[in-house]
Amino acid sequence: MNAIPKEIAIGDIYLPPLLVAGFLGVVCTSLTARLLNKLQWHRYVASPPLAELCIAIVYTVLIGTYVFPS
Repeated sequence: MNAIPKEIAIGDIYLPPLLVAGFLGVVCTSLTARLLNKLQWHRYVASPPLAELCIAIVYTVLIGTYVFPS
């Protein structure tokens, strides 16, 4: 079993999987934040930027674990 994650090749550019997972996590977070802002979720959260950061981390971990497994 190879414990080293493989690089993702886009054209001739090699990217680490965590970078791609982080980018996709931030994109998913922005889409989720837009949806939640329409529902006025900021009334129920003490610190909306901190909540968005936590959502981005959760998305990044999930994408890194299930989309780009090592």
